[in-house]
Amino acid sequence: MSDLSNSELRRLDLTLLLVFLGLVRHRKAVAVANELGLTQSAISQALRRLRDVFGDDLFLRRPHGMEPTATALALEAPVAEAVNALRGALGASRSFDPATATGVVRVAALHAEQAVLIPNFFARLRLLAPGLTLSILPTGRSDAVQALKDDRADLAFGFLRDIPASCSASVLYVENYLVAGRPDILTEAPNISLDAYCAADHLLTAPGGGHKGVVDRHLAQIGRERHVLLSFPAFLPALAATAEAGALLTLPSRVAGQFAGKFGLVTARPPLELPSFPVSVVWHRRNDTDPKTNWLRTLLAAS
Repeated sequence: MSDLSNSELRRLDLTLLLVFLGLVRHRKAVAVANELGLTQSAISQALRRLRDVFGDDLFLRRPHGMEPTATALALEAPVAEAVNALRGALGASRSFDPATATGVVRVAALHAEQAVLIPNFFARLRLLAPGLTLSILPTGRSDAVQALKDDRADLAFGFLRDIPASCSASVLYVENYLVAGRPDILTEAPNISLDAYCAADHLLTAPGGGHKGVVDRHLAQIGRERHVLLSFPAFLPALAATAEAGALLTLPSRVAGQFAGKFGLVTARPPLELPSFPVSVVWHRRNDTDPKTNWLRTLLAAS
């Protein structure tokens, strides 16, 4: 038999192929109907469609049941192989074994989450899924969401505002702020007065540039201001400069708690009310039921 054209293939569906294999195996329409949960009328209609597509009777009625033709017998192995391949592919998409998984996990992460979340996440990933590698995309908030939409990232970490309906999110923790500085500057740590805070020099982290941020907006609301000497796009170089410059740096508490001491810095609570903010893991909704994505989210939460 010649190869089927695309127009002929479009007339096939998985139910037709299952009916075909059932008839080859059982040779009785009633047995196939019971096995597939179909009516005998549906089996008869499927058989008519199969005969039309393949241009052959496929099954001949005999006193003992349905006898496959030579064409049907020739089709049995390739059809079974195709159905089993599809079944295996669908099964693989519904399961995930980290111990044998391979490939690249692509994460869009803001600089704070790169410092706080990635090291522990990577250590656990390396232990539990040694065949997976990790690639970090240093993106801003809007770029992180776009990377998910474009399938350039599997997950995004960070404080992401206005998450679109095309994405899902789960809050990992709620973050607030600490002030970091040298002990000779933060002499009353873990406290600092508002007057001392405003009188000090400051460094700022601003991924998009600029010398004003959330602290400056809240200071302005109470009629105060601070002097920002320098802005950095990331927290770790800002902490290094804080240790050298004798200035203050206001930053997320988890970054401060994990890294300030490594630079010889101490921390204090900010002397003004600053809003807390959620740090989330975000993924595209096309992966809502993807077992790999769900496993990675669980691993991240444990990190």
